[in-house]
Amino acid sequence: MFIPYLKSRLPWILFFLVALLLADLIIILDEGIEIEAASVVYMNFLLVALLALFILWRWRQETAFLREAARLTDESLREWEELLPERASGLDRTTAELLTAASRAHREELEKVADAQYLEADYLAAWVHEAKAPLTAMKLILDEHRADPAMRRLATEWLRLHLLIDRQLYISRMPTLAADFLPETSTVRSLTSSEIRELAAWCMEKDVAVELEGEDLPVRTDVKWARFIIRQILTNAVKYSPAGGTILITADRTPDGNVRLRIADEGPGIPAHDLPRIFEKGFTGGTGRIQNAATGLGLYLADQVAGRLGIRLSAFSEDERGTALTLMFQKENEFDRIMGGKEKRGISADSSRFL
Repeated sequence: MFIPYLKSRLPWILFFLVALLLADLIIILDEGIEIEAASVVYMNFLLVALLALFILWRWRQETAFLREAARLTDESLREWEELLPERASGLDRTTAELLTAASRAHREELEKVADAQYLEADYLAAWVHEAKAPLTAMKLILDEHRADPAMRRLATEWLRLHLLIDRQLYISRMPTLAADFLPETSTVRSLTSSEIRELAAWCMEKDVAVELEGEDLPVRTDVKWARFIIRQILTNAVKYSPAGGTILITADRTPDGNVRLRIADEGPGIPAHDLPRIFEKGFTGGTGRIQNAATGLGLYLADQVAGRLGIRLSAFSEDERGTALTLMFQKENEFDRIMGGKEKRGISADSSRFL
């Protein structure tokens, strides 16, 4: 901060040095002034030293407010305003008033945007709930006519619509995920079986088999949101699986005690250059464009929720040899430590990213 201060005071320093040089010229050129050269040099040295001390003193005085304010850069807007150092008078006080006014105006704009987003989210959630009522009625009608092949095909399309609306409902709840968070102990078989049943009609239409292997290991997580993650992965697996293909779900425990759930399909796979971007919002990749079936949201949402639950989500794929996604559930005590740390840091406060 000292160098910028010197640059800001450079005109004054130059003015002082020019004035000192003019005084020296007058002393040298005026024959009526008798003074030894050593005395002139001594006077110049003394004045320059005094100038340096004066600049150093003024730098400490004039930048004290800025140095104190710079320490508040990591604080929230409201706390930043309250902790802003008070100055009795002068430019520092004017600067503090301007900063406070700008901060309050910025915070008010953010609050307006947040209110609008929450209103939109509430409206969307209400719409989804309203849309679910006729869907439920349609499901009852379809269940009554399961023997009809046309009704079975219609049931598959109903399932896709149901999944889209259900995903939209979860998106509207994401900003308040922390408030909705309920950790409990479940098993991998319980988490996956319910989602397999949800997709059964679609699997039967495509003749896709789902196989479960491995132990039924216990995991500690939020069951509802963990199922949401699995649903996005299974939906992709069914969507890209060829007719007559198999989706293999395996579970095991890693040497460090974490539970690993792997979901592998026999689809076209993901090219190596697309693989690092599959968790980006809106990214569909070459396979999604070819099949015209991707939205670029499923894996993005799964990754965002997994990060909040302390689940490590990773993918492995080879072109034309299928894709495998792995969910790594932390062991129970590690899970509680991670989630406790996230709550303390207020990770749940970031809501705009989902809207």
